Amino acid sequence: MKFSSKLSDGVHILAYVDICKDGDLSSAAIASSIESNPSLVRRMMSRLKKAGLLQSAPGKVAPKLSKKASEITLLDVYRAIEDNQNLLHVDEKTNPKCIVGGNIQDTLREVYQKVQNDAEESMSQVSLQDIIDGILLNNEKKK
Repeated sequence: MKFSSKLSDGVHILAYVDICKDGDLSSAAIASSIESNPSLVRRMMSRLKKAGLLQSAPGKVAPKLSKKASEITLLDVYRAIEDNQNLLHVDEKTNPKCIVGGNIQDTLREVYQKVQNDAEESMSQVSLQDIIDGILLNNEKKK
């Protein structure tokens, strides 16, 4: 199972805004950290703002978290960032006359929904603060 890099980028943006709150919070600086481009960062920040996870004011380069990092879950970021919120997808092009092809979609939908529910439950247990703490701990280990 592969998560979209958009989720990682969304978490990266929020963690950067919190950890580097006294530094350069421009979309260019954040894009440099992600190794992306500023326009992508601005679009993602707009989605995070719309979801109530990030605050920013027009004309100011001072984004900040809308709530404490401990109150933002990985699931919150996932829902804000991901366009298609299903981790797994059923192939709709199978032979309906075949015992497997005619029955696999319904069977997999049930299985995939359980996987989706389990993943979302796990994501709801991880806070942005947990991730920030991990980033800072890993940084200390490298010193």
